[in-house]
Amino acid sequence: MNPELSQDLSLLHLVLNASLPVQLVMLLLLGASLMSWWFIFIKLFSLKRALHEADRFEREFWGGGDINAMYKEVAAGRSEAGEMARIFEAGFREFMKLRQQTRLSLNVIVDGTRRAMRATYQRELDSLESHLSFLATVGSVSPYVGLFGTVWGIMIAFMGLSSVAQATLAQVAPGIAEALIATAMGLFAAIPAVVGYNRYTHDIDRLANRMESFMEEFSNILQRQVTAKSE
Repeated sequence: MNPELSQDLSLLHLVLNASLPVQLVMLLLLGASLMSWWFIFIKLFSLKRALHEADRFEREFWGGGDINAMYKEVAAGRSEAGEMARIFEAGFREFMKLRQQTRLSLNVIVDGTRRAMRATYQRELDSLESHLSFLATVGSVSPYVGLFGTVWGIMIAFMGLSSVAQATLAQVAPGIAEALIATAMGLFAAIPAVVGYNRYTHDIDRLANRMESFMEEFSNILQRQVTAKSE
């Protein structure tokens, strides 16, 4: 093989000598890929912590501990508590506030407690789902951005042959190769983003179902507690 041709087809040489639009596409895809990996690792640790805190809270809550003591503990360290613990804290705080208003009926107290927990649940869910839209966008758009760079690079390569009397593979290969690098980078950015998005969406859905089940069960507990004291 001709050493000069081998040097021309090296990856670094092709990237550095690509046309400006193709280089901009590669730079955009590289930035999107780096940000995707950053969000993937952030989500990995944050969801792992959220699942761990949910398991720990459920063990303590269903272990028969004192609800008032748990409330004080969660309220004292609310910033460090897990999502489910903050939902519990918001609901129980609203429950105690409404209980002090003796004229309110049981339904009003329970509904107010549920609304407080639902509002906190939505905030926690929004926090868990942060950055997922970016991963979804990168996963769906990156292949098309890479394809645009490929089409542009091939177009430039063939336009360059218009002034050549006889085209050879050595003249066409560098332009086509640099164009195909854009497609490869688009796939490299898209595949991890899609995998991360699907995995984390599944984990968040499972955690959201657990939080919704807890809200319903906790509402029933409070309702039975109010009913028992009113009898």
